Amino acid sequence: MWLRVAVSSLLLWGVSCAKNNPTDPLANALSSEDPKIKKVMDHLDKHEVQVRYTRIDRKNDSIIFTDHDFQVDKNSYFYPASTVKFPAAVATLEKLNEIDSLSLDTRFFIEGDSVVTTFAKAISEIFAVSDNAANNRLVEFLGQDDLNRRMQGRGVSPIRIAHRLSTDNADDVTTRPLVFYLNDSTTYLSKPIINSPIKPIELKGIQKGMGFIVDGSLQTGPFDFSLKNYYPIEAQTALLKRIVFPQAFPKGQRFNLNDDQRGYLLDAMHTLPSEVGYDQEEFYDSYVKFFMFGDTTGTMPDHIKIYNKVGYAYGTLTDCAYIKDTKNNVDLMITATVLVNSNGIFNDNTYEYDEVGIPFLAQLGRELYNYELNRKK
Repeated sequence: MWLRVAVSSLLLWGVSCAKNNPTDPLANALSSEDPKIKKVMDHLDKHEVQVRYTRIDRKNDSIIFTDHDFQVDKNSYFYPASTVKFPAAVATLEKLNEIDSLSLDTRFFIEGDSVVTTFAKAISEIFAVSDNAANNRLVEFLGQDDLNRRMQGRGVSPIRIAHRLSTDNADDVTTRPLVFYLNDSTTYLSKPIINSPIKPIELKGIQKGMGFIVDGSLQTGPFDFSLKNYYPIEAQTALLKRIVFPQAFPKGQRFNLNDDQRGYLLDAMHTLPSEVGYDQEEFYDSYVKFFMFGDTTGTMPDHIKIYNKVGYAYGTLTDCAYIKDTKNNVDLMITATVLVNSNGIFNDNTYEYDEVGIPFLAQLGRELYNYELNRKK
């Protein structure tokens, strides 16, 4: 993934404390003198930053969200990359509830594929290490149209999931059949799902940069994202709120998940790679946790749980996270995206993830966490 410096967790909080201004804590965080913040904020024109920080308050039995936005605009496009795996996981759990013969533990494989897995394992892989193949198996199960309808029907919008990730059949509108093991000896073959044709979307910034690589060759002109997935900050935050705090929404906006399914999902979202069998040296604690810890390879403290989904591709880094400190009774949500592609060439794998993007998101998380740590509830 990326090379990062291992540091003591005691140093992780940094020397910069969020300024105690209750009127606009996000503005305070983004105006930090910390060089990890300034490196991006001093050159906003090239980084396409969007941030939503959500303050969470409780009154009696009610959850109160207060959103603070910086440049959040659903009409300004950024490539969501692997963040789209979160809605795929949620929609899969909901669909499983509608099919009596299937469950999280049902074994299956995609026709023509030799990998046998379960829905539980696929969801775990999606959050632990952001596995693309696991996500694509869920898309074959759902189909793009059903996935989008389920999100939109619960108030998670705008959203347009159009393609799979990093696979030859990414844009196919017809899904591949799934073979389910109903027991050790009996299998069932699902029917392919035919989805709507992918239509171009028109948004600000849908064409980016000055060139792009195709089959090893540089093409001049902007890279066109109009047929790509679309999952803006507003929709990402809306889904996170509904999963973490379903009781804050009317029944029609809650996903149809039972307690076991929701519990499994939340566990998967915060579980660290080593806790599900991945090598800790390669898949360190913050492998897919950008806020607060992303610029380190040190051990994350046990009392801080981050329920999140990151995405990184084409020079765009995004994280959508619920951060909970059980020791200090602190929780908050942050969703942010930043573009780090200084040469303006897309698909060349030359991006400033380690140098600029991840340090920015990590320090932003620390600034907002420190604000929450010190604010009066």
